[in-house]
Amino acid sequence: QVLSDVFNAPVFTIDTANSACLGSAYRAIHGLVAERNVSLADVVKLAPEPRLAVTPTPGAEELYRPLLKRYAELERKVIYNPASSC
Repeated sequence: QVLSDVFNAPVFTIDTANSACLGSAYRAIHGLVAERNVSLADVVKLAPEPRLAVTPTPGAEELYRPLLKRYAELERKVIYNPASSC
């Protein structure tokens, strides 16, 4: 629910034990077939169908929008001036 609220987006899940590993495997397959102009969408056609897990809580965007802006500013500082973040 927190991810959905923070990013103001619905969250979908798939019924698999380790979806991060599955995603990495699909990306690896895509890399192997990239020279044949196969799109990532074509590679993942056999993936399990996602299901809607949660939707954003009404009003949560108002709370998280300023925090996301601040986070982006801090991230920019670290990326463009990493010595200052130590």
